[in-house]
Amino acid sequence: MTCSEAGTELPDHLEAPAGPGAILFESDPASVFPPARTGDLLVAVHAALAGGRATLPYYRSASLRTAEKSPGDPVTEADHAANRAVLSILGRERPDDPVLSEESPPPGSDSSSERLWVVDPLDGTREFIDGIDEFAVMVGLAERGAASLGAFFVPGSRRLYAGVADGGAWIADCSMGEATNEAIVVGAFHPLRVGRPTDDRVRLVRSRSHPDDRLRAIEQALPSVEVIPSGSVGVKCARIAERAADLYVHPVPYLKEWDTCAPEAVLRGAGGRVTDCGGRALRYGKPDPRQPSGILAGDPVSWAAALPLVREVSEPIL
Repeated sequence: MTCSEAGTELPDHLEAPAGPGAILFESDPASVFPPARTGDLLVAVHAALAGGRATLPYYRSASLRTAEKSPGDPVTEADHAANRAVLSILGRERPDDPVLSEESPPPGSDSSSERLWVVDPLDGTREFIDGIDEFAVMVGLAERGAASLGAFFVPGSRRLYAGVADGGAWIADCSMGEATNEAIVVGAFHPLRVGRPTDDRVRLVRSRSHPDDRLRAIEQALPSVEVIPSGSVGVKCARIAERAADLYVHPVPYLKEWDTCAPEAVLRGAGGRVTDCGGRALRYGKPDPRQPSGILAGDPVSWAAALPLVREVSEPIL
């Protein structure tokens, strides 16, 4: 599946006047985002917001239809609605770029091309089903196999995150109604920057719905740990970028590229580190979309301090 040539100017469609379903900015994002990346980053922002809006009619609905793609891997009609909304934006604004989405057939042999959009239309499906606000719509762009930029929207908190890997990250509060034809108003973008630990305590954010023996071993080996359960990789990385957590570890072989691309771009843009559990860069556009060696993310100090332990415990998947 493919999604015009990338440019630095704002796409015409994204400057449309107010109307039903419009996305409106209280301040000009071009005054905040890096000029060379504004066009692509705005595409990611609009796609994530459109996907988030598409989930709302289904959230906490007694008639929500669910299924299992495989045992323990649920999917809902909201996943598919968000996927259609995201792909509509990407197809209109970047029709020549391939797209790797969790809820679409994989792209053809061009998936390792210079540019690849990587989409998780609803990360945190279990939380969505359970009525927990920790789910996100995530849209990332990988270039030459590395995460370069991305945006994700958390409908439950109405918070939008955007970032350019190693080039800045921002957060904006949004206002929106429950109807899919209501305008979304995006507030001012504020910069995100990871903090530094102030004591020996490690605030470890981890999966709420995917317990793991290796993760429990890491928790027990850390000298002083506060565990913060959370859904969605995006929400976990957002907590680190907002200085509400220090470290995220998931030493499992079943994360996928769509789970990590946009969160990696945002957290690295905020000054964080994101690698696999062996300290190696995550790669995108691989023949197999799995991230086989898990993920280790955090502020640089916490990441470096945890890496030897995480590498040792994760050795079976490295």
